[in-house]
Amino acid sequence: MFSPFYLNMKEFLVVLLAFVALSAFAQDETMGTLKGKVTDTDGEVLIGAAIVYKGDVTIGALTDLDGNYTIDLPVGDVRVVCRYTGMVTDTIDLTIIKGNTLTRDIVLKPFVDPDVKELDDVTVRVGKFDKPFEDQTVSMEILKPELIENKNTRSIETALDQTPGLNILDGEPQIRGGSGFTFGVGSKVAVIVDDMPMLSGDAGRPEWGFIPVENIHQVEVTKGAASVLSGSSALSGSIHIRTAYPGLKPKTKVNVYTGLYSNPGVEGATWWTGVPLISGANFLHTRRAGQWDIVLGGNVNYDHGYLGPPVTDPGIVDTVSNFTEQQMSMQRVRANFNLRRRSKKYSGLNYGVNGNVMFSQSNLTFAWLNDSSGLYQGYPGAVFLQDQFIFNVDPFVNLFTKASGKHSFRARLLYTDNELTANQSNQSEVYYGDYMFKKSYESLNDLDFIGGVTSTFTNSFANLYAGGGSPNNQLLNISAYSQLEKKVRQTLNLSVGGRLEYFQMNDTVTALQPIFRAGASIKLYQETYLRGSYGQGYRFPTITERYIRTGVGNFGVFPNPDLQPESSWNAEVGIKQGLKFGELFGYLDVAAFWQEYDNTIEYLFGFWGSDPTDPSNTYGFQFMNTGESRVLGIDLSFSGKAKLGKNAELTFITGYNYILPKTLTPDEVYATDILGREYSYNSTSLDSTDGILKYRFLHNVKMDAEVVIHKKFAIGASARYFSKILNLDQVIEEFETSTTPPFIQNIRYMDYFNNNRNGNWIFDARMSYQISETHKIAVISSNIMNRVYSLRPLKIEAPRTIMLQYTYKLDKNKK
Repeated sequence: MFSPFYLNMKEFLVVLLAFVALSAFAQDETMGTLKGKVTDTDGEVLIGAAIVYKGDVTIGALTDLDGNYTIDLPVGDVRVVCRYTGMVTDTIDLTIIKGNTLTRDIVLKPFVDPDVKELDDVTVRVGKFDKPFEDQTVSMEILKPELIENKNTRSIETALDQTPGLNILDGEPQIRGGSGFTFGVGSKVAVIVDDMPMLSGDAGRPEWGFIPVENIHQVEVTKGAASVLSGSSALSGSIHIRTAYPGLKPKTKVNVYTGLYSNPGVEGATWWTGVPLISGANFLHTRRAGQWDIVLGGNVNYDHGYLGPPVTDPGIVDTVSNFTEQQMSMQRVRANFNLRRRSKKYSGLNYGVNGNVMFSQSNLTFAWLNDSSGLYQGYPGAVFLQDQFIFNVDPFVNLFTKASGKHSFRARLLYTDNELTANQSNQSEVYYGDYMFKKSYESLNDLDFIGGVTSTFTNSFANLYAGGGSPNNQLLNISAYSQLEKKVRQTLNLSVGGRLEYFQMNDTVTALQPIFRAGASIKLYQETYLRGSYGQGYRFPTITERYIRTGVGNFGVFPNPDLQPESSWNAEVGIKQGLKFGELFGYLDVAAFWQEYDNTIEYLFGFWGSDPTDPSNTYGFQFMNTGESRVLGIDLSFSGKAKLGKNAELTFITGYNYILPKTLTPDEVYATDILGREYSYNSTSLDSTDGILKYRFLHNVKMDAEVVIHKKFAIGASARYFSKILNLDQVIEEFETSTTPPFIQNIRYMDYFNNNRNGNWIFDARMSYQISETHKIAVISSNIMNRVYSLRPLKIEAPRTIMLQYTYKLDKNKK
């Protein structure tokens, strides 16, 4: 009797490969082909229209530059859908015959029929390769514009904070515990808008208020090191915000809102004398005019603020932050435009320019007054007023050709001028350019390739950055990147990529670093996708981290010209499972990850100065490398939709993130202060028992759900949970005891820290009513329980806000 168990290894492999080949041939014999052209009712071809087999959403095709498509389908009766943005989704029933080719041209109507159910899971396409969500080899969360609008988002970070695995602390993005807190300087998460970075050139700080929230198509949050395609800031992940271009018909949207802060839930903490008002408006208009795509948008916003001016104790004189209630308020005016022309003469060519400009007034409050009735006021000398003027101009050219793929060139001038009190002003220009080439090689079985070259030059002038010897500093970054992706038999997706980074700061400090990534995803079963990936990250210090030197009030910030780049690697395995229970359909995603960091840069408090008689030249903050660390954890998310009877629909997204962030070098001495004390993890930690990194939340929960009834009335709620912080800098406790009146006003934190270590649940709620197709009103409340809570030392979070929102939307694409 023949049995493979009696074959030698070579013979067995031959038999096995023959079996696989025969299986593949048998599978091909059960397929037929569908081809055709997709056009609109005017006969114009639709480039990039999606044709998807409903029986298996991983089987699909996109139309080429001539509107043609080809798709292999199983034999028998099948149903396919054809979709294009701004058009009615068409569903087609066909009979496929084995080995035959069926031709079917499709004409899509330029209106969206509200009775046609669109397949949201099919239409979501992400990443630089614009691939289906299920094909991604990394953990990714998608934030849709509906949630951004429904939460009355005035600045994008408040909506991002609802994303599982991502926290925004005091303006600083953190993914999977990849950083503590650094007041937003030197972000370890890349923030990208339409494939271009949106971080300040000198400090690497996200400019959240500058991002046009009124015109967002979708937000993609990638978790884990993503430096290969997202740049050096993506040490622990990236946030990619994609804006929208016009549909076939004009769209106009106006959003007006007003509301106020509730009195804090602490006796005696209400400091304002007037009404703590919040009010503003967003507007957006998009349209096509011949070959032009035009987008105009803007925002005006007034925020009284919930943090009040400092108050001095008797005998204490404050010459730095003696501000009024009116001076502490915040105002913003922003306008943006996108202009794109589709060439009529040269097929596949488009070019244009995008721009954005903003004027704003705000306050920067670094520490509270005290840990009781002064939670919602600033500490003398730790509050600054800022007038900001910022603009960017972004020209671009794109060329699509069937023979040579896509060529894309983008450039940017980003100018920032921050006028701050106490001589803390700074000004910078960022010059950015990126050439990218993308092509799918049919001769190599549809191998997808992306490659490009990027350059960023930052010129900064600020007296507070004179720690390197001059207030004028420059930073140059040149990088080359490439990535290959290949889908094998509509089941296995493989990707591999690399990037070479070169940095030069002030003509003296240079660095050259290659980084790599690889990943794979495989469809195991219907709606079951397994993925695994490995990626490296690399981040060069910013100008601020190396050269900041300032002393204001009772605090100092000290330079570290010897600060070294930090690096990381991330490995993960995850599974995405489609689930259907009755009328509920969703995706459950589970991932386990392992990330390690080397030369971790942290913002540490200590005695770094040179003059013990001058507080601002004695103790304060300094950026430094703190050794090696590791973050292990798991990510869980579940999102989807459900029908609740005939007239109600539920949309939801939930997530849980657990991390175990630990130091790998607890005894490494990385600094010595002016008192001769050695600084290591063990000597600087308040609690070094378990080696837990400072300022991390081990458990994090995010939830959002909304029910829409009769497509008119909607009610929604959000919840966020942050577990207690287990460890922080020991020197904060020492600083509290060293600030002794009458010379230095006492600052208190430790009593609050010790009495509030039970974690924090924060709840938001909203209700809206769709008066007509064009008019909607809503009531939105954040922190509806008015919880008093703090997520980082010496900073209290906002009390309850209650907002009334009116939206006018005239979208002719939906008629």
